Amino acid sequence: MDEVNRADPPNWIQQHAVYQDLMHLDVGDSAQVYAAFLVYMDLTEVRKWKEVVGVSCPELQAVLLEAREKEGEAAQMIFPLPSHRSIKHRELRCILDRGAPMLLCAVASDSTLVYQRLCDGFLTPDPPVDIRDQGRRQHRKRRLQT
Repeated sequence: MDEVNRADPPNWIQQHAVYQDLMHLDVGDSAQVYAAFLVYMDLTEVRKWKEVVGVSCPELQAVLLEAREKEGEAAQMIFPLPSHRSIKHRELRCILDRGAPMLLCAVASDSTLVYQRLCDGFLTPDPPVDIRDQGRRQHRKRRLQT
């Protein structure tokens, strides 16, 4: 996506009430606001997250999204990051210090979204769902020879 397209999203987006609300947060980076809107649409329309709202982060000149994955769960902060923009450790620390779990969402120029969960320190990953531990070997299905 070139600079012109980043500055001028499609007309229907500019007229969308949520996009207008995000623009009124006055972050000064229209590409970051556009990325935040794309993430907002993914969270609400595709992933069905609840209570998704835009929050201004003046320290980063960015729009963050605060949302709940499911009703009654703790709110999480989502940082929509356009792929052309770099981020520093200090900026991540600024968001993590807010105390809420954080997702970084990289927004590619073709509108592809990649979510990465960030935490303060190390996080042990969940084991894979498909693999059952049977001693030293993993359970595998054998192919039938025909």
